[in-house]
Amino acid sequence: MNTQNEIIKPEEFAMRALTRAPMSVVLTNPRLEDNPVVYVNAAFETITGYSQEAAIGRNCRFLQGDDTDPKELARLKNAIKNETEISVDLKNYRADGTAFINRLMISPLTNDDGEVEFFMGVQLAIDADGTIDGERLRREATERVLSELQHRVKNHLSLIVGMIRLQARGSQAATDDFSTLSRRIEALQLLYEEMGDTRATNANDASVAVGAYVSRIANAIAYIDGRSGIRVNIDADAVSVPFETATRIGLVVSEILTNALQHAFKGRDAGIVELRLKMLSQGVMRITITDDGVGMPEGSEWPENGNLGSRIVRDLLSELDATLSVQTENQGTTIAFDVPHKMTE
Repeated sequence: MNTQNEIIKPEEFAMRALTRAPMSVVLTNPRLEDNPVVYVNAAFETITGYSQEAAIGRNCRFLQGDDTDPKELARLKNAIKNETEISVDLKNYRADGTAFINRLMISPLTNDDGEVEFFMGVQLAIDADGTIDGERLRREATERVLSELQHRVKNHLSLIVGMIRLQARGSQAATDDFSTLSRRIEALQLLYEEMGDTRATNANDASVAVGAYVSRIANAIAYIDGRSGIRVNIDADAVSVPFETATRIGLVVSEILTNALQHAFKGRDAGIVELRLKMLSQGVMRITITDDGVGMPEGSEWPENGNLGSRIVRDLLSELDATLSVQTENQGTTIAFDVPHKMTE
């Protein structure tokens, strides 16, 4: 376990972010001899019966048996050699010797120079009776669902790695930086939990109750802040949005709320932060965060001029095609952003 004074390597931190992902995830490092496993999450341990300690450092072939289809293995080997994505069904064996069909999808993860740093594998276990990880799904829909889930995890891993790189440049306060990054990753973890709570069975059509999601984020951030005199009031309509839209909205809300709790009440023991999510006319969704704190410094043009968090907000709002409004005075600040109808359908 890392001590508080140790600097966690960015790639290690990104791997840890996948620990609570709702599907089995494996990362291998092709830069090491025999492309060994460098990370498995808890779902992998549940599916295969192998612990992290038993899996890390070994090539994934330890799951195979004498009767694993050599043609599928050849396809897999060729895809890894050519650094391309692939989906295969392999007969694998759990630690207790029981066989299962591993529906495996492999994707290369590249760095800023386009070089492959890791291969990510996302897998589902299909038993002989067609049961997939404890839930019966139509076989013809499985690959589509898995492909979408893998796409999401890959995108979010890339997002996390991008944040780590930005945070690390010129950083002199590693502990604080990684603490901030932990909060951003927690927002993504809450999103996966919210998606699970909606019990969406078709990942391509899955939506997220964004009002409930941002409420959970607000409560989590208020709890972390830990000041009983600062109240966070929430008023959120029941609105469902696509998964990727919820991802961006949640991260924007997380950044703005954290800024409010960290900076709005300097020198004060009490205050109020209000979060509202409302559907307006013509299908526009407005998210408003208001505090009664000290206001922003005179001349501030946030988020145009600011730290990494402000850059993240700008980028995410651009991806949402959202419009932003900031009003500040010595009695507080109100930040609102409108998400157009096309993003909420």
